[in-house]
Formats: sequence, structure tokens, C-alpha cells
Amino acid sequence: MITNALEFERPIVELEKKIEDLEKFASQEGLNFSTEIEKLNRKMESLKEEIYGNLTEWQCTQVARHSARPYTLDFAEHVFTDFQELHGDRAFADDKSIVGGLCRFEGQSVMLIGHQKGRNTAENIRRNFAMPNPEGYRKALRFMKLAEKFNLPIITLVDTPGAYPGIGAEERGQGEAIARNLLEMSGLKVPIISVVTGEGGSGGALALAVGNRVLMFEHSIYSVISPEGCAAILWKDGTQGEKAAKALKLTAPNLLKLGVIDEVIPEPMGGAHRDPAVVYANLKEALNRHLQELQKLSAAELTKDRYDRFRKIGVFSE
Repeated sequence: MITNALEFERPIVELEKKIEDLEKFASQEGLNFSTEIEKLNRKMESLKEEIYGNLTEWQCTQVARHSARPYTLDFAEHVFTDFQELHGDRAFADDKSIVGGLCRFEGQSVMLIGHQKGRNTAENIRRNFAMPNPEGYRKALRFMKLAEKFNLPIITLVDTPGAYPGIGAEERGQGEAIARNLLEMSGLKVPIISVVTGEGGSGGALALAVGNRVLMFEHSIYSVISPEGCAAILWKDGTQGEKAAKALKLTAPNLLKLGVIDEVIPEPMGGAHRDPAVVYANLKEALNRHLQELQKLSAAELTKDRYDRFRKIGVFSE
């Protein structure tokens, strides 16, 4: 049974409820409804394929934001081993909206850095809804420079609505912190793989996504602004998010076609939160493949590869 169902999933939920009720009734009365149940199950699978195979941009946005999707600490536990979290930017504070630390991937030491959301209101407040302050980006950069010092690959997991827009953040140099990350990541002499696991919002996402390879989960989103923010600017109406989502072309297939990302990582039917084990396995396979390719390159080749990758975005050809 689907829990925390989204609006467009209601037909599936209703059918699942019918199947559950029929199975319960058959068990209580000692009757055999296996043929009827099998037909309903086939109908439900067909309905799932029809709905999830044709998600609109707005529906994809809803799936990307689902509160049960795996977050960075979940990946740290199930995809990596021996994760040792590091803290603080050594200047102001330890921003808990970004987590990172040393760990092992397939037996190799790597630096893992990512946005971290919360599962409930209290945790989301503690994590600032995965919207980093400047100290969060400076913390991430400190970890990246540490990885470069010890020649460790860097893996970043992106899942944020965007950088925190508060007055305090602006006073402490939010724009400079993001820009500094873009500059420094461009020149790092170790492999960088960035993965958009949920939301990739604006510069708040890009500050962790200047990678040699940028991957996206199938139902994640990545854009210069949130659909609601875009609608508020263009039409002075934040409720027009659905219209904006379509215009932004923020889904993984669109961005792959545009050359913004390098690969789409498949998700289970209905989204990553339906079967996290499949998601962990798919991410592990993709990371392993790309990491092996990048580790064949020299430091100079890695920086050139990263430069060339981003220079190609937005190039017009006749």
C-alpha cells in the first residue's frame, strides 16, 4: 500500500485498497478469489506504468520532493562504508544543512558531501530544510580542499530547494560563498562526481555540482529556480508553479537532451522512496563506472575535462 500518496497517485491507492479488502475478505471467509485478485494486480501494474511513465514536469517535481526519498545520510549508510562525518567551516559555524566526511566506496577512500533534509518538522528546522547558509558552502569547500590534499575523489549529492535567502546569510556573504565554490571546484585536481538525488535548486545546488560528471536520478529535478519562485517572478503568482515547471524543462530526460547532465540513474516504479534498495544499487553501479573512467585521467586532464564539460552547455549548432 502506498503511504504519503501524492494527488496523482489516488487511482492507484484506491485500487490497492480494493485488492487489500478483497484479500482480507477472502481470508476471513475461507474463499478463493485468486483469479479476481490476479486481474486486479495486473490492472494496477498497468495503471502504475501509465501514470509513472508519463509524469508531467509538475508531478515529477512532487516526486522529487517526497519526504521519504533517500537523503545523503541514507546513502552514506547504504552505498558507502566507514563514513566519518566532519564538521564546521573553521570560521563561523557548523551548518547542518550540508553533511560530509570521509568514507569508503568499493574499498576506496573518498570524500562524500551532500545536502541533508529532515524527515519531520523538528529535523527540518535543525537542517534548515536543506537550504545552506554561507558557512555551509565554506564547510563543503573545506572538505573538498582536504580531499584534494590527500588525492581523494569527491562525490557530492545534491538535494536542496536553494541557498538560504535570509538577511544573516546575505550579511555573511552568501553570493561570494557560492561563487567561491564554483571557482574552486573548477580547478580541483581530483575526480568530482555530482548526483542530483532530489531537488537541484538554483546556485544553492550548483555550488556542489561543478563535477566532471553530473548525474540525476530519474525523478529528480534541476533548475535555475524553483517552479514557484519562477512563477512569482514571471506572473506575480507563486501558485502557477505547474505552468513554470513545464517551461523550465527541469526533468532529467530534458536536461540530458540539453547536455546539462551526463546520465539518468533509473528509479523504481513510483520513485526512489518506493524501493530504496534498488536506488542504492543503481547509484553504486553508476558511481563505480564513472569513477573508474575518471581515475584514468591526470590532474591536468581532469580540470580540462571539467572545463570543457561546462563550456559545451548552451552552445548552439546549425
